[in-house]
Amino acid sequence: MAQKLNGKVAVVTGGTSGIGLATAKRFAAEGARVFVTGRRKAELDAAVAAIGKSAIGVQADASKLADLDLLFQRVKAEAGGIDVLFANAGGGSMLPLGEITEQQYTDTFDRNVKGVLFTVQKALPLLRDGASVILTGSTAGTEGTAAFSVYAASKAAVRSFARNWILDLKDRHIRINTLSPGATRTPGLVDLAGPDAAQQQGLLDYLASRVPMGRVGDPDEIAKAAVFLASDDSSFVNGIELFVDGGQAQV
Repeated sequence: MAQKLNGKVAVVTGGTSGIGLATAKRFAAEGARVFVTGRRKAELDAAVAAIGKSAIGVQADASKLADLDLLFQRVKAEAGGIDVLFANAGGGSMLPLGEITEQQYTDTFDRNVKGVLFTVQKALPLLRDGASVILTGSTAGTEGTAAFSVYAASKAAVRSFARNWILDLKDRHIRINTLSPGATRTPGLVDLAGPDAAQQQGLLDYLASRVPMGRVGDPDEIAKAAVFLASDDSSFVNGIELFVDGGQAQV
């Protein structure tokens, strides 16, 4: 069977764990040469080894513009252009209204909004006409969740980026779509519950109870949807929010 991304160059930010790592593996399996970023060298090296010989690791923090410059300088030098950009790096924490701090706000919006904005903007000279850009959203941007308003607002901003940027880039036929997972078993999710394993499982069980399918997602299930958005299978899909959430935000 033909590989859906054969000969393509893909960049995955935040590709050292969870959804980013699963997607980078899928992209590589479908024939892409994959540049992955991460903030910590040990985790980045492990991810590159897990992805395989077509992976190139670049240590970078997507919220820091100088790091993004170094990332795209390397992509330009080693690959010349980009066919698929998965702006996935991000994260957040939980604080209820009344306890939100400036530090939490800045950290969340720098990672999820500033990072996405400048990842895409700085990639523009390298994006080939007809390229696919995928932004990581979240069901949190649509639903209400106690103590999660700052993160939710940041993901709503990401969704808005896609709607507007497809108009800015229409002459280049660059597609931009938002991929919005529901509750997915990733390190970033379970860490919200703290280091205690019982509390982590309790969080997963609670989240599973809110999903019509009765379980949380697996990162590879999100990665399969990312392959669809990255490939020619979605050639007429542009500006959408694709929920991969087991029905979580649909009821």
